[in-house]
Amino acid sequence: MAPAALLSAGWAPANATGDMVRKRARELSRTPYRPADRPLPASLAGLSYDAYRDLRFSPAKAIWRAEGLPFQLQMFHRGGLFRDPVDLFETTRDQARPIAFSESLFTYGAQRPGALPADLGFAGFRVHAPMEVPGRFDEVVAFLGASYFRAVARGVDYGLSARGLALGAGEPGETFPVFRAFWIERPAPGARSLVIHALLDSVATTGAFRFQVTPGTLTVMDVDARLYPRRPLDTVGIAPLTSMYLFGPEQPRRYDDFRPEVHDSDGLLTDDGRGGRIWRPLVHTPRTRITDLDAGPPRGFGLLQRQRAFAAYQDLEANYHRRPGAWVEPLEGFGRGSVRLVELGARSEAEDNIVAMWRPAEPMAAGREHRLRYRLSWGATPEPRTSLSQAVAWRAGAGHDPRRRRFLVDFAPLPAGGLEGLDAQVSATSGSIRVESVQPNASIGGARVSFELDPAGAATSDLRLALVRGRTAVSEMWMYRWLA
Repeated sequence: MAPAALLSAGWAPANATGDMVRKRARELSRTPYRPADRPLPASLAGLSYDAYRDLRFSPAKAIWRAEGLPFQLQMFHRGGLFRDPVDLFETTRDQARPIAFSESLFTYGAQRPGALPADLGFAGFRVHAPMEVPGRFDEVVAFLGASYFRAVARGVDYGLSARGLALGAGEPGETFPVFRAFWIERPAPGARSLVIHALLDSVATTGAFRFQVTPGTLTVMDVDARLYPRRPLDTVGIAPLTSMYLFGPEQPRRYDDFRPEVHDSDGLLTDDGRGGRIWRPLVHTPRTRITDLDAGPPRGFGLLQRQRAFAAYQDLEANYHRRPGAWVEPLEGFGRGSVRLVELGARSEAEDNIVAMWRPAEPMAAGREHRLRYRLSWGATPEPRTSLSQAVAWRAGAGHDPRRRRFLVDFAPLPAGGLEGLDAQVSATSGSIRVESVQPNASIGGARVSFELDPAGAATSDLRLALVRGRTAVSEMWMYRWLA
């Protein structure tokens, strides 16, 4: 449906506010799902990844550039992997104006797609604002593909993504809801935040989203989501984060690669709100692993990139040392459930194989509104500060007895009081543990724990390690699932 038709259908009347988007999502949920009916011309559908990159928006034609407003919009062309049409509207207090597709907005490089329909629409859009240098507009956030979006902050580049919703992630029959349309509020001069409304649609549910985006050292997105399930949602993932982990130094290499490490994120951190934090380092797995952590409403969770040294990656193009982390802080609607981590196999760094999300304990009922609010922060260290020592690195290898596995885990900084009275509390769900030592690691200003696992014939064992002084934990919990 073209933008003009959307207007006549009630999608964007005057005062296109969140109330209107919620009303439309609610009404849409009472009808069967209908996919977009605007086929992509063959000249665009067949584009390779490299060919698609020739389709570039002309920065001089960015929305709000001529007005000198604090944010600018640029659109993504449909083509290649990005086939679904997305309709865009600029809203003010008095009206909603469709942002119409025009070939004049783009340069096409070596591509010659031929005559394109006027109602082609866009694949998505990105927002620019002053970030690193005053007066220079840098990319802040991009919405492109299904319900995917990603953001950057000062000092970091693009890396992991978020999604509006996950349905069946890591399970057979996963489906991908899509953002069908966006209404972007025209910012006032001097505005520090941009407000974006989105309509989500899928076979299983519709939804109305409101994003308030504030760029900076941390780029913060306050998200208000209303879901209207067409059927009970029993495999739903709330506030999902999607990333890539191919290999790191803690496991034998599976790739003939010049780089020591390749990943967008290297661990999942959860905060139970009761003073406990769990760090679950990511691994590349040949088969799907699903792990549930921190039952009960969490204070927060996130996928992070803790390894910030260029020497760890040696990649001048991908700049993995500059990839951001993302932190989810639940505000409303997160009841009983758990943080779920899904790890999948991947053949290359082009494949996202990591998902972290909130998994409700009970299905979401059909025929009613479910409201969820959360704050999503992007940056080098988006998680809240803590006095606990962090698990910053780990290694594993053969033990002194070949039947055992040896683990080394580094914590930093050294807890207050130093090593005096410091012990390692280690447990395993299968097999037995022998702690070898807790010793200073002056190179990181922290401590190293060495222990061995005797699996005793078990095929798997969940390991947990924390530094304690007496009965008090002085570090976060390092957790790892060992597989034979």
